[in-house]
Amino acid sequence: MTNYSLVFIGLLLFFTNCKREIKKETAALEAMNRVEYLPYYNEESFTPRWLRPNSEEEQAFHKIPNFKLVNQLGDTVSQKTFENKIYITNFFFTTCPGICLKMTGNMNLLQEEFKGDDAILLLSHSVTPTIDSVQVLNTYAEKNGIIANKWHLVTGDRQEIYNLARNEYFVENDLGIPKNDNDFLHTENFLLIDRNSHIRGIYNGLNRASVSQLITDVNTLKSEYLK
Repeated sequence: MTNYSLVFIGLLLFFTNCKREIKKETAALEAMNRVEYLPYYNEESFTPRWLRPNSEEEQAFHKIPNFKLVNQLGDTVSQKTFENKIYITNFFFTTCPGICLKMTGNMNLLQEEFKGDDAILLLSHSVTPTIDSVQVLNTYAEKNGIIANKWHLVTGDRQEIYNLARNEYFVENDLGIPKNDNDFLHTENFLLIDRNSHIRGIYNGLNRASVSQLITDVNTLKSEYLK
């Protein structure tokens, strides 16, 4: 075997080992992220993205944009309301005879779980804002034991609410089926939003096991900020 052959084989082994080490380091980083951090989401398939918090990639990742709505007290609610807060959000309407009542019950469980934690808020958007006025929302809040300024029920411009739901929170699961402004929005999903306005989890708001996982993930997210 010539010296050139030996050099070639040596280089080949070197680069092969380098690639293996890089793969190992990448896998180790992904595994660590899965343990220490919740994933991030940025589109309707909800494929998890494993990012390191406070990295440049995370800072450039999809965020819920600013909005301006009105809650059951008649107060303006915007991203400023949730500044440095973790919040759980969903979409409902007060006259819903079906799934909304169960979702409200499960949101009540979350309210009770985090009642003493000012860093955790709840946000429910009405998908029939022309019906769900401030007065209607306030009556609904009183009927369902909703704590003011802990759990915001919001109404406002229908187009803004529907755009937030479909294009920012990605709450509808009808993948591949285009929707327009005239299509009614109906979803059982709860979303977990971190204090930097990133989506960090999606959950079935009708399923107690999923809601229990949401509680666990809120606590994981809280601990993330302590690292």
